[in-house]
Amino acid sequence: MSIAIEVDLPYLSREPDRHGNGRIYARRHGKRIRIREQEGTPAFAKAYTAAVEKLGAPPSKRPKGNALLSRAWEKGTFGWLGVQYFASKGEDEFLSLDAESQRARKNDLEACFLIAHQDDDPDPMGNCPLKHLSAKKMKRLIEMKDGRGARTNRRKHLSALCSWGVENDHLSGNPVRDIKAGKASKGAGYYTWLIPDVQQFVAYHSEQKTRRSRKALLALGLLLFAGMRRQDMVSLGKQHCRGAVPGQLGEWIRYIPKKTLKKRRTVSQKPLVPVLKAALVEHADILGDLTFLVTDYGKPFSEAGFGNWFRDRCDEAGLPLCSAHGLKKAGATIAAENGATDRQLMAMFDWDSPRMAWVYTKAAEQKRLAGEAMFLISMDLHRESSAPNDG
Repeated sequence: MSIAIEVDLPYLSREPDRHGNGRIYARRHGKRIRIREQEGTPAFAKAYTAAVEKLGAPPSKRPKGNALLSRAWEKGTFGWLGVQYFASKGEDEFLSLDAESQRARKNDLEACFLIAHQDDDPDPMGNCPLKHLSAKKMKRLIEMKDGRGARTNRRKHLSALCSWGVENDHLSGNPVRDIKAGKASKGAGYYTWLIPDVQQFVAYHSEQKTRRSRKALLALGLLLFAGMRRQDMVSLGKQHCRGAVPGQLGEWIRYIPKKTLKKRRTVSQKPLVPVLKAALVEHADILGDLTFLVTDYGKPFSEAGFGNWFRDRCDEAGLPLCSAHGLKKAGATIAAENGATDRQLMAMFDWDSPRMAWVYTKAAEQKRLAGEAMFLISMDLHRESSAPNDG
C-alpha cells in the first residue's frame, strides 16, 4: 500500500480541477506543467526537477535582487549560498560577469538547488546544509547533465560558487575541485563548416537575389572574416569601422568584447579584410543605422534571434548541420591549417587562454604531420616475394 507524502518545494502548486480532484503542477512565470507521478516518490522528484528546468526563468521577468531565493532557503544551506553569490560585486565575482554569462550561470545553479537530494529523497539540494556538501553530491549534480559540454559548464558553475564560498568563509573547502566532467560524449559540439559548405551557401543565396538572401551573405562574411563572438557581431556597426574620411569605412574594426566587458574594457582591433569590406560596400543599401545586420523590422538582432534566423538560412541552402557557431569554428580551422599560431588565433578570436587555440593548432599539426608521413607506410602489395634461400 503506497502512502502519499506531501512535500513543500518551491514552484509547487496544488490546484483542484473542475471536478474537485487535486492536481499538482510546477508553476513559474505564469506557466505550469502538471506532475502526474505520486508525490513523495523518486519518480515525482525527477518529474518535478525536469518541469522546473523546462519552465525556466526569463531574465526580463525574473524578480530583482534576491527576492526569489531569499524566501526559499534557510541561512547556511546550499541555496542560501547561491543567494549570497548572486549578489557578489567584487572583481571576478558574479556581478562582474557579462549579462549572458550571469543568466546562464544563475539558471544552471538555480536548477541545481531544485534537484532532489537522492532518488529516494525528494528534498531539494538547496536545503542541504553547507557542512554536508560533498564531492559525491556535486558529482551527482554534474552527471545529471547530458553531454560533456553541458557537464563541463555545470562543473565550472558549481566550482565558481564553491570557490566563492571558501573565499568568504562559508565553506572549508571546494568539493568540486577534483571532480572531472566525465567522459567525452560521441558528439563533437557544433558541426564545423567545410569549404564546400561555404561555397554551397554562397551559391544558393547568390541565386535568390532577395533582400533576405543578401543579408544572409553579409552575415556569413561577418561570421567568417571578423573573428567575433555572435554577441559582438550582432552589435557591430559603422561606428566600429570609422575611417579617416567621414562616411567611409576604415581599415580596422574596433570594439570591446561583451564577454569581458565587466572585467576590463580592452579594445579588440582587427583589420577589415578586403573580402569583408567589399561585402559591406556591395550590400550598403541593406545595412542598419547602428548595426550592420537588422531584422525585417529594422531592429538589431538579439544573439539568440540571429542564431535561429541564420540557421533557417542554412536549412534553405540545404545545409541542415550548419550553424553560426560552426562557421566561426571553420574560420579557426582554416587559419590554423594555413599556419596561424596559438597567439595569432587568440588575437583573431578574442580568446584569453591558449587552450581553445590549442584545439585548432593541434588538429592542424596532426593533419600536416600525417600528410607528410603516411607515405612512409610503403610496400608493393602485388609483387611476389622470393622464397627464402635454404642454402
